[in-house]
Amino acid sequence: MDLAFNKNEDFNKQSVYELKTRLKKIYAGGGEKSAARQKERGKMLARERIAYLIDKDSDFLEVGAFAADGMYAEHGGCPSAGVVCGIGYVSGRQCMIVANDATVKAGAWFPMTAKKNLRAQEIALENRLPVIYLVDSAGVYLPLQDEIFPDKEHFGRIFRNNAVMSSEGIVQIAAIMGSCVAGGAYLPIMSDEAMIVDGTGSVFLAGSYLVKSAIGEDVDNETLGGATTHCEISGVTDYKHASDQDCLDSIRNIMSKLGAPEQAGFDRIKAVLPRLEQEEIYGILPDSREKPFDTMDIILRLLDGSDFEEYKQGYGQSLICGLGRVDGWAVGIVANQRKVVRSKKGEMQFGGVIYSDSADKAARFIMNCNQKKIPLVFLQDVTGFMVGSRSEQGGIIKDGAKMVNAVANSVVPKFTIVIGNSYGAGNYAMCGKAYDPRLIYAWPSAKIAVMGGAQAAKVLLQIQQASVKSSGAAPAPDQEAALLKEITESYDHQTTPYYAASRLWVDGIIDPLETRKVISMGIQAANQSPVKKPFNVGVIQT
Repeated sequence: MDLAFNKNEDFNKQSVYELKTRLKKIYAGGGEKSAARQKERGKMLARERIAYLIDKDSDFLEVGAFAADGMYAEHGGCPSAGVVCGIGYVSGRQCMIVANDATVKAGAWFPMTAKKNLRAQEIALENRLPVIYLVDSAGVYLPLQDEIFPDKEHFGRIFRNNAVMSSEGIVQIAAIMGSCVAGGAYLPIMSDEAMIVDGTGSVFLAGSYLVKSAIGEDVDNETLGGATTHCEISGVTDYKHASDQDCLDSIRNIMSKLGAPEQAGFDRIKAVLPRLEQEEIYGILPDSREKPFDTMDIILRLLDGSDFEEYKQGYGQSLICGLGRVDGWAVGIVANQRKVVRSKKGEMQFGGVIYSDSADKAARFIMNCNQKKIPLVFLQDVTGFMVGSRSEQGGIIKDGAKMVNAVANSVVPKFTIVIGNSYGAGNYAMCGKAYDPRLIYAWPSAKIAVMGGAQAAKVLLQIQQASVKSSGAAPAPDQEAALLKEITESYDHQTTPYYAASRLWVDGIIDPLETRKVISMGIQAANQSPVKKPFNVGVIQT
């Protein structure tokens, strides 16, 4: 191993350590005092409920762990957006689990809480996954009600999705394990089955204080909407349980009796580990996003047996396309090549840039994978499309549009891993969030923005300089340097994977060694949703 490898390895392992440290803090939710209050009431914490519910020694793929990270500071913060979501296995069946974290503002719904719930439902809808809701929420966080209540992608969309999923035969089971108030009361009752924990669970449109204020009636919350009321009088809930554990056992029992899902028929054989050592990824991935490297060295450490069938190897070399397997599943790989290569015409092509021939190759490969019913995996490390007179005259816009068209209209499931840069239109062409990847995760090394920080800072500085000069003044060199530093630091903060994950531009940040698990669980989920729409790219410029 050379010095550069060791330096990269130290840097990337430190980045993973930082990731795990930040996750540990997020997993603490609202803190020890809030957790203690839950325990005093005989309630399990949200993550404890999930750990108890899922099959022993099975994987849980969390979605949106960093949602709302660093946001809502003026409201005391909202770790993980106050809700834990993810794909897990219950009685052998893969499903989406959504659990309110009552240690965070009593499980109240912030704007990002709604966005995260909608993302969880979107994943369930796309993959026809059963959904288990573990409800424990005080309802909408009123100081921010204008950002969560009335719009299309706000709170009400969740109940609309409940109805749509039910109509499509997607099973939804809700457990009322704490408060369930006002509009939030519709979620469990619009599920296929609803159960409630006696003594701690309650569900009503208006609590006792509001009832007193609205109609003058004196009534306690238990009489108003407790387990006895809804299981023996109103008939709103279907099962009453003595404890959280009993309730979760009941869900496992119900899940064990579900009929088998249809299969999409994606090819899978017995899995084997990569022949090349996966941990070497830490040493291969540079400690700077500006440094080139051979992306093939990463690909071979992600695929079963390190076996890769490359497509059009000598053509369009700034993109690598080809077939392989991940945990036994057949996949088509589309990856940005980060090393400098020389085209057949003798032209140098910079790493991470998409050229016309590369876009043309990728579009054709994506069409082939749709024809063969092979899921697609995009490995993003892209700085954008090539610019300049030669590229424009060569039709870069036309070829780029061809690739974007193929990605947009692809009907096989797509999975995106942002391993490095994700800039500009390159983000779109490589199946960014706007292009409906079934899952999109980032490595700690990811950077997501319109352009790189240094480049953007210089553009913004030029704009500010022009504004100053138009007023007749001229900034001093030291002022320009200070302004450039300020702009660069601000922009760099916004390009981090943590900034992206907090806003759910990606589903999460993972250790590179978790990449195979993410892809495998994603394809297994997608395999429960047969592809019924024919592949058609519409009109393409040729």
